[in-house]
Amino acid sequence: MKTIAVLPAGSVSDEAVKRLFAGESMNWKHHRLIADVFMSTVNGVSDYSVVPIENTIEGSVNLHVDWLVHEVDLPIQAEWVYPSIQNLIGRSSEAAGEGGTVDFSKIKKVISHPVAIAQCLQFLRSELPHAEIETAGSTSEGVKIVKENPGQGWAAIGTMTAAGNNGLDVLSQGITDHDNNFTRFLLVGSEPFTARQSAKQKTSILITLPEDYPGALHQVLAAFAWRKINLSKIESRPTKKKLGNYYFYIDIDMALDTVLLPSALEEIEALGCQVRILGSYPSFTYEQLL
Repeated sequence: MKTIAVLPAGSVSDEAVKRLFAGESMNWKHHRLIADVFMSTVNGVSDYSVVPIENTIEGSVNLHVDWLVHEVDLPIQAEWVYPSIQNLIGRSSEAAGEGGTVDFSKIKKVISHPVAIAQCLQFLRSELPHAEIETAGSTSEGVKIVKENPGQGWAAIGTMTAAGNNGLDVLSQGITDHDNNFTRFLLVGSEPFTARQSAKQKTSILITLPEDYPGALHQVLAAFAWRKINLSKIESRPTKKKLGNYYFYIDIDMALDTVLLPSALEEIEALGCQVRILGSYPSFTYEQLL
């Protein structure tokens, strides 16, 4: 039985990975912080770590990208997407209005993960502009804090699963600013993922340029362009070695063993660039996991 390290029970990460491994017997190790999730697999306590890496609204989760790049050497074994449906969670008795409605003015503080807060800014500004906003390590941690502090008029942003697990009420359902709010997750670890098959394969790489000179990035991209290799994502992140020095994180819609990709990477290395393979792996849409 495989062991999976993931953020706390009831978090979107927890819901998402259980969808990926639906029907499989797994051992779940829940951690409060993403650093502990990563280190669980680094230290051999778990076989895989679950990493939320990108969101429809907020884009890349930079802290998690930096951990993947700078702190650990764990290959990506799969990616999948899962809807991030956030809800306002608390105690109905503490926010009761007339006629059984929710009186948002009685809520003094809202607690959640920074990414979840950012996903619900329009709701918070319109309904809870008076409330203090406090961050937590995960959405499920925020719900737990509310559970442990009754009578304070506190609420959390989180999943319906977390509300049920903690005996709290959903005060307002589906409060994210956009209906198409999805999060992309990575499964990282040493062993290939074999629980599901997908026709779509991706490869993620890091490219560090030899120096900053005019046309350097253009030369790199040209190696993919003339071979008609599609890049689904490219972004720059600081190398943390020198101000103004960046690497490029690139997702490629192709498996590493496809004929054209190795020659493209060889051409890029011939330019003097450093290329690091983060993983070549199956990619799953949400519909594939239903």
